Parts: sequence; C-alpha cells; structure tokens
Amino acid sequence: MAPSSSAISNIVGAPLQLVWFLSDVAAETPTPILFLIFVSLVGLAFGLIYIVLHVVAPKPRLPYPSEKTYITTNPDGTISKPRPLPCWYDRWHAESRLKEGQSSSSSSNAQQSYPTMPAGFPVPDFGTVEPAEVEISVVIPAYNEADRLIPTLEEMVAYLDENFGRPVTSGTGTNSRPTSKGTGTPKPHRNVFKDASAHKRQNPPTGYEILLINDGSTDATVSVALDFARHHQLHDILRIITLEKNRGKGGGVTHGLRHVRGEYAVFADADGASRFSDLGKLIEGCEDVVDGSNRGVAIGSRAHLVGSEAVVRRSAIRNFLMRSFHFVLMILTPPATSRIRDTQCGFKLFSRAALPHIVPYMHTEGWIFDIEMLMLAESAPATPVLASDGSVIGTSYGIKVAEVPVAWHEVDGSKMNLVKDSVKMAIGLAVLRASWMLGVYRRRLA
Repeated sequence: MAPSSSAISNIVGAPLQLVWFLSDVAAETPTPILFLIFVSLVGLAFGLIYIVLHVVAPKPRLPYPSEKTYITTNPDGTISKPRPLPCWYDRWHAESRLKEGQSSSSSSNAQQSYPTMPAGFPVPDFGTVEPAEVEISVVIPAYNEADRLIPTLEEMVAYLDENFGRPVTSGTGTNSRPTSKGTGTPKPHRNVFKDASAHKRQNPPTGYEILLINDGSTDATVSVALDFARHHQLHDILRIITLEKNRGKGGGVTHGLRHVRGEYAVFADADGASRFSDLGKLIEGCEDVVDGSNRGVAIGSRAHLVGSEAVVRRSAIRNFLMRSFHFVLMILTPPATSRIRDTQCGFKLFSRAALPHIVPYMHTEGWIFDIEMLMLAESAPATPVLASDGSVIGTSYGIKVAEVPVAWHEVDGSKMNLVKDSVKMAIGLAVLRASWMLGVYRRRLA
C-alpha cells in the first residue's frame, strides 16, 4: 500500500519544523548559555570519538615466547634447534623504564657526549641501544612467499656478499666478534656518520644478516628458505623467525626490527619488486640526512616512475586509487610526511640510532604501517646540530627522511585486494591520525 500524500508531507516537513523550533529556542536563549551548550556538545563529540578510537584503534599484541627464537642451518646441512633471538628492544625497554624520572642522569650523559652543549639542551637518550654486531640487517616479511622468495634471496645475497662480506664468528658464542669474509671485496661507504664520542667504535661492525619473518605462512616458505640457506652456506646468516599467528606486514616488519643487530636496518618485500642493489643509494641517502645523534632514515621511492610504462600499463582503477590515497595522505598526515611522494614502497632503511625513536611506539600492523613509521620519525625528540669541530650550533627536531629513487617492477602474486584493502588503508589512516592527535597513541613505554 502506497503512503498517502499527507504522510509524505509530514515526513518532509518534520526536519523543517525541527529547524524552526531550534531557531526559536536559540533566539530566546542568552548568548552565554548558547556558548556553553555549544562547548558541551563539542566536548561530548570529542569524548565519544576518543572512546570509539580506544575501541577500534589497532593495538599490537605481545610476542609469544617461540617468536623470540629463530632457526637456521648448521654447517653439516641440518636444521638447527630454536636459538634465542638477540633483542636490542628488550634491553632498551628495561633500561628506559629504570631511567624514567631520572632526568638529571640523562642530562649528565648528554653533557658527556657533547661537552660544548649548553645546560638543559634537549638531546635524546640513545646510549642504551646495544652496539651493532654486523654492518647491515635485512628484514623480509613473508606470508606464503614460497613461489617468489628464491629470486629475491639470490639478488640480495649476491649484492650483500660483494659489498659487505659475510660475518664469520671467531668464537662459539652468539656475541662473538664478526670478521669479514665474502665472495667479493667489501666496498667502503662514505661514512659521514658524526664522530661523537658516544659512537666511536674501536672495531666497526662488518658483514650482514637476513631475518626472514615467517608471518604464519601455510605453504613451503620456511623449507624453501632453509634449502636456499643450505645451498648457499648461509649458516646463522639467514635466520628464520616464525610468528605463531599472522600479524600482517607491519607487525612482521616491526618484530624483525626489534631484533636486528646491524648498524643499518633495512626491510625489503619478499617479492623483489624493488631492485636490491639500490641499497647503496639508501645508505648514502641516510648518511646525507643523519643528525648529531646519528639518526637517519632513507626510503625507496617509485615517484619518478609516474608516467612510465611500469605505471601506465596498470589498470585505470589501480592508478585512480593510488592517486586518491595520496590525496588523503596529504590531508591527514603532518607536514614532512605529507610531502613524501611515495610512502608505500617496501624498501626502507634506518640507522641503528633511529630505531629506538620509531620501533617501540609502533601500533599499526597492517598495510599503512609505513606511514606511522614516517610520522614517528617526524615527531622524534630534538637533538643537537654539531659543527665540524663537534661544538653545538643548533637544534634539529625530528629524524630527517631521504626519499631515494629506486628501480622497481611489477611482480605477480600480490596478497593485496585492490579495492578492499585501499578502503581499509584510507580508514586506517584516518584512525591512525586521529589516535595520535587525540592522545590515544602516545610516545610512552608500555
């Protein structure tokens, strides 16, 4: 039965009647009371948003005991028993908790590191990070990557062997000093790291490690990686960490970065879409932007490929969603992050000193974790700017990020659902930004 004309007119007229009623009430209400009502409504809205964010904002789970171990191959070709995984984060977290409230001790340490620094000058506490044992750590998040992993590992190992050499322990302990031994001659980098006394090393680290984060794979990812390690004699160099439950790419990368031993830490996608030999460019980019505390980040960028065949031959819907996401990103992220042209390339490098200002405060474990990393870098505490003679000449807020063009190509087999995950990323970005703005997420120790 169709609704009568009078019923339709009542439905249409109800909102207008409500508006007229509210306008009459407003006209009769004193301005101070209207202002109080408005402020109360705004406060109520923010309170409701704050409560909702506490419910929906991602919260990373704690690692299981087995996730703090790794397996590798033995020299005789067998698979090792689970071994304890070195973890700079655990020590840093414990010592940071002990130092909470001890500002005088922190100031004293800063004064020793920078003798010319004025009293009370802001400086981050980086002294609790364990010294690097190798020069470069590579983190590979992997979920069902058995079919795409081998070409990526082959490219990585060839480059790392030639440019860094392999670490060979001189003793039987896990902390034995590595010495360089590789298929090629390790090439020196520019080494423009600041020579502050806190960072002077009598024996600089050499060699590399690869941490494969098996994110709950159900295929043969682990066995393929072990076979590769056995065939290429990557004993205790290729380390496999298995997560009991799938955490997502961001969770896998964050877990891996908590356990790196390198002076540099880089994560790279398992599909090998980014050319790994561009790692040298990332290192140079990082060294160009490091601050007085040796904090720096360099990220691979595909922005220079816009308009190239690799991008043009993508589907129209994919290119539209890409541009839409970058528009949303530009609106919702803080200034420095919003100016980055490619935040999602899976090829990012961090200096060791930058890790404690980013990794401990990560919350997002999905596709947009890269953005949270960049936002955390931008909001990192201030550090001194040093002159060539080591004297303090200013302050640098945040960790600088170098965006470095890298070679890239499309690889089949992506786990990303284009439309569904794009919508999730946009919603996740809004939740992420609101959570940091309203204090749901903070730089605090859990």
